[in-house]
Amino acid sequence: MREVRELSLLEKRIGYTFDNKELLVQALTHSSYANERRINKVNNYERLEFLGDAVLELVSSEFLFEKHPQLPEGDLTKMRASMVCEPALAFCARDIRLEEFILLGKGEESTGGRQRDSITSDVMEAVIGAIYLDGGMTPARAYIDRFILSDLEHKRLFYDSKSNLQEVVQGKLKKDLEYELLDVQGPEHNQTFRVQVRMGQEILGTGEGHTKKAAEQQAAYKALLQLRDS
Repeated sequence: MREVRELSLLEKRIGYTFDNKELLVQALTHSSYANERRINKVNNYERLEFLGDAVLELVSSEFLFEKHPQLPEGDLTKMRASMVCEPALAFCARDIRLEEFILLGKGEESTGGRQRDSITSDVMEAVIGAIYLDGGMTPARAYIDRFILSDLEHKRLFYDSKSNLQEVVQGKLKKDLEYELLDVQGPEHNQTFRVQVRMGQEILGTGEGHTKKAAEQQAAYKALLQLRDS
């Protein structure tokens, strides 16, 4: 069966094999798909997302508590919030191309739901919940460590790139930034935006994304890399 083959591919990609495959299917099922197929409304990913969010908060809190023994509670809270916010989780999800496996209804699919940060981040948490129910805390922690808490410096540079770039350019170089929309391609429900960021007349970086915000983020990330290398 095609579905079984796809589940096997995802399991291989994340390094975990489910005993109960239905948990993984549920973690990937958006409410629009469940409604179209007239599946029981509690069999979409929302309950698993609720559980996965709690597991992620515990694991990430413990990680930061041990890694930064000198930081006060307020700083730890802000750091955790940036690590597990919607754009950050969506970025991690796309790292493993999780969006390819999400089960969406036709309407949600046609309006670009597969590229929405809100959906991909929710599914990332739902998969955590599914792994926790299927195998317990040990494999759930391993999944979080591998796909969310690894290479944090690089990830934070990406998903905080606009604010980081603004701090560098306006705070240290005392210059202004300008983001310019260069091009929009594709049908309205699945557009690709191309943006460049400039400092005066100098082009610092160019980015693409399915939203203008995502394109700006990528442009800022490339600009940061360029400034860091120079």
